[in-house]
Amino acid sequence: MNDTSKSWDADRVRTWLDRRLEAARLDQAAADKRGYGAENDYDAAAAEEWVCRALQMSGKASDQAEFAAHVKALLAKEEYPATSIHDDRRFDRAVRATLRKIAKMTKANEGFENTLHYQR
Repeated sequence: MNDTSKSWDADRVRTWLDRRLEAARLDQAAADKRGYGAENDYDAAAAEEWVCRALQMSGKASDQAEFAAHVKALLAKEEYPATSIHDDRRFDRAVRATLRKIAKMTKANEGFENTLHYQR
């Protein structure tokens, strides 16, 4: 259920984005070392890095409504330009999946306290 008494904590969201960005970079490096068989993992980590960087650079984490609107605007985009990825379609799907996850977290105002590396 949605806990409306919990207030939006912009610092916690920024910290979560920082940690996910760092984890995505580590995941990309690990997938790159594993080689050809890990291209899917590499693209998924690159997508998470792209999303976290786009949300960080927007500077809209201070307000829940603005942050949610920015996530929704990113979801509405047709393409997500990136370099050094293996499969554009797989990357776009992973970006959309990450954005949907963050949209749910934003709406419910929960999940940003989980700053562990592995979250699935």
